[in-house]
Amino acid sequence: MATAPSEDQRRLLEVQAFDTRLQQLVHQRRNHPSLATIAELDGRMGDLHTSLVDSRTAVGDLEREVAKAEADVAQVRTRAAKDQQKLDSGALSAKDSQALVSELESLARRQSVLEDTELEVMERLEAHQGALAEVESAHAELQAAKDAAVAERDAAWAEINATGSTVKAEREAAAAGLDAGLLALYDKLRAQLGGVGAAALRGGRCEGCRLELNPGDLAAAKGAPKDQIVRCEECGRILVRLPDEGAAA
Repeated sequence: MATAPSEDQRRLLEVQAFDTRLQQLVHQRRNHPSLATIAELDGRMGDLHTSLVDSRTAVGDLEREVAKAEADVAQVRTRAAKDQQKLDSGALSAKDSQALVSELESLARRQSVLEDTELEVMERLEAHQGALAEVESAHAELQAAKDAAVAERDAAWAEINATGSTVKAEREAAAAGLDAGLLALYDKLRAQLGGVGAAALRGGRCEGCRLELNPGDLAAAKGAPKDQIVRCEECGRILVRLPDEGAAA
């Protein structure tokens, strides 16, 4: 029959209280509201990412189109300027002058077409740049909101971790010197029974499973020697008898 000093058994409830508090802190860390906010914002940013990439790609493509159109126009203008310079020099024959005039007219028509193309591409680029600015602004707002949520999470975690360190130290102090067999049994049961390995017997009820002991089990628990380790017949936890519950000497 397992035994441990009755005082150690009562001190076990202090250890259990600290372990319960540590469990609560773990739950708070895993379920802090900021985590749901971060996940939701990540989802929205993920949905927006495709639009952002597509918009940036379209703007990049149009910028290259504009650059090409500008280069084409510049090339025609340069050619026309050279032809005009030759024509203005007066050193050409009438035939060559006529050929240059015809070429200048052709270049003018070509320049007009290219400038229209350039204008059309620039208008499309401007529209896409406006759309990109809106998407980038929306993405920046989401990022700022996420940054704030991450900061909130980190601050909360830091506070929880600090509290946890304090509680762990208090738990170690409470467990120091307890009967080794009692503590080993408690830790084993706590791992098996959802974090609660010991519970008080109060008013004929086990505070671990919240069930009333039947008269026979209650009488056996109260009548057992003080140093006997009593287990709840319903949940199997260590049943700690308090002084007012009575126990045999």
